[in-house]
Amino acid sequence: MNKLLPLALSLLSTVAYAQSDYKKAMPFAEKQTDVMLKEIPEAKTKSTKPNVVVPRTLDAKGNLVMIPSKDWVSGFFPGELWYLYEYTKNQKWADVANQYTTYIEPEQFDKGTHDVGFKVYCSVGNGYRLTHDARYKDIIIQAAKTLSTRFNPKVGCIKSWDHRKDWPYPVIIDNMMNLELLFAATTLSGDSSFYKIAVTHANTTMKNHFRPDYSSYHVVDYDPETGAVLHKATHQGYADSSAWARGQGWGLYGYTLCYRETKNPIYLKQAEAIAKFIFTNPNLPKDKVAYWDFNDPGIPNVPRDASAAALMASALYELSTYSKNGKEYRKTADQIVASLTKSYQAKPGESHGFILLHSTGHKPANSEIDVPISYADYYYLEALLRQQRLAQGKKLIDDVK
Repeated sequence: MNKLLPLALSLLSTVAYAQSDYKKAMPFAEKQTDVMLKEIPEAKTKSTKPNVVVPRTLDAKGNLVMIPSKDWVSGFFPGELWYLYEYTKNQKWADVANQYTTYIEPEQFDKGTHDVGFKVYCSVGNGYRLTHDARYKDIIIQAAKTLSTRFNPKVGCIKSWDHRKDWPYPVIIDNMMNLELLFAATTLSGDSSFYKIAVTHANTTMKNHFRPDYSSYHVVDYDPETGAVLHKATHQGYADSSAWARGQGWGLYGYTLCYRETKNPIYLKQAEAIAKFIFTNPNLPKDKVAYWDFNDPGIPNVPRDASAAALMASALYELSTYSKNGKEYRKTADQIVASLTKSYQAKPGESHGFILLHSTGHKPANSEIDVPISYADYYYLEALLRQQRLAQGKKLIDDVK
């Protein structure tokens, strides 16, 4: 029995460390972000794009890529800054978060994209949650009004893209993430139309996006006149029939937040089924940081996607608070966070201040493969904060009010 004691103590130590990764990872994230803030001014001057305001990734030469507010990724960096303020309570981070959030505020009026949710809620939404600034509240409500203009009741979904002329009404699984903006706007405004749109979109997506094994297509294209499904595709994955990793993460997170906002058990069941597909998948690596697509035949010699892993971990922490499988979900989230912290972090002071390496953006287009990306850092910090709240016995999600 005594021979087993060191092993048992070692396992307990590993678990304890995994549940407190935030204690080391958040200070590291602060230092990296300080590096990035110093590098941004020079990167702005070198950018060939007009009106760039926030960082997105690194290019093939290792240079910091800056983007304008219209880019779908623009809200994540301000959101990271708000997360650092939430963790540290240091006014320095609130001030710089407010500065960068200001750059994104015009997006509340952008009717040309469903990504108004990503852009506004990750930045302004976190700002409002932490400061209750009335100006932020007004922006959230206006952004929800803007997003609602893309809803077609015949289809029962918010349209995602306008740029594909061969797809008359494409809806992507990513769009589930933008529903959080609509739910928040309902609470803040009292206008239930936002809630009804969100629920209708979630129900239609649940009906048409998922296969019998609860993996998801990336895109479902509809006839805008009849609502009929025209085509199903996996645009950013290996093949139309494959399970693109980040897409599975969007679905997991999206239906978890839908359950939070509605308490409808069909959404909890959906989130649990998606989690089962992901975390019992034979192609999920031992460190639980997914390959970019679960069905790439080149596995294991294909890129990972740290952004998908961070997204999944954050979703699992929340799902763990609702589900009978909560202990299992929390353990898996801890394992993912531990893997990201141990093996996917940038070297201190390097990578122009990004926190995580080894994400995959759009492999079929040969775009952003094995690079740091701001949304990976955003969901990693969110997962760390959720880990902290659970460890401290605090409520995981703040009420919108």
